[in-house]
Amino acid sequence: MSHANAALTPRARLRLARLIVDQGWPVARAAERYDVSWPTAKRWADRYAVMGQAGMGDRSSRPHRSPNRTPQPVVRKIVHLRWKQRLGPVAIADQVGVAASTVHAVLVRCRLNRLSHVDRVSGEPVRRYEHPYPGALLHVDVKKLGNVPDGGGWRYVGRKQGLKNRDATPNKPRNPWYHAKLGTAFVHTVLDDHSRVAYAEIHDDETAATAASVLRRAVAWFAARGVLVERVLSDNGSAYRSHLWRDTCAELGITPKRTRPYRPQTNGKIERFHRTMADGWAFKKFYSSEDTRRKALPAWIHQYNHHRPHTAIGKATPISRLTNLSGQYT
Repeated sequence: MSHANAALTPRARLRLARLIVDQGWPVARAAERYDVSWPTAKRWADRYAVMGQAGMGDRSSRPHRSPNRTPQPVVRKIVHLRWKQRLGPVAIADQVGVAASTVHAVLVRCRLNRLSHVDRVSGEPVRRYEHPYPGALLHVDVKKLGNVPDGGGWRYVGRKQGLKNRDATPNKPRNPWYHAKLGTAFVHTVLDDHSRVAYAEIHDDETAATAASVLRRAVAWFAARGVLVERVLSDNGSAYRSHLWRDTCAELGITPKRTRPYRPQTNGKIERFHRTMADGWAFKKFYSSEDTRRKALPAWIHQYNHHRPHTAIGKATPISRLTNLSGQYT
């Protein structure tokens, strides 16, 4: 293999071979000229004579045959135990009857040596996809969060004080035990598959009418930035199975798509965004009321889109991908 200090790089090999084959130099003289051994010069000259310039590159050192390679039935059993039971090399080796090092080599070859390569729920290899340009696919989903009582929630003030704050929050209905029912904040999120740019609104319900109106505003928001939406992917929630959602998508010229039931991996980008949103906004700091937390969401969305590096897109910001490809962002 050629390297920085190699006597013969592919270009030097070609010059050496041409001296011998094309110009008729003796092999020993050409080898002395390039400070290599006689067999080395002869090898490159013979390869040039047969393959020409294309033969000057390095060949793989992999053998043509591997008679002692692990049989395929054993490989399949190793892969099955890794997928379905998440066993390590030692445990798999004990069940299969081969060395742990052999199991590890098989897992490396099959790209299963790290459990992060396998989906922890389904036990299948992780299949990552990304649409080629902004607007090709939007992910939509709803994140449900319990409303924050006046005075702060239990995560920061403790359960005892949190219950007191909940009961002291005015203008709230009561349950049979006379505790205040604070309700739920429904964060309707729209995420672009290619750029990871996010759009979010908070509402008090997740009805079809609310979901459809959020989609309209999100499509207009992306259109103002030069992005034409083609498809929208949702789960199988009632709002997304409604006739209103279907008619709204048809009116906007969008093809609606739905995931398979109980398969959140399909729209995992927005599922991961919700986790990031919960850590970075919803539960990051103390909020004295639900109104305070809701007012903080636009600033966090702006920080996420414009300033937070995203590891899945080369540590660039989501808006940079939207800017580079659409060229119309303002």
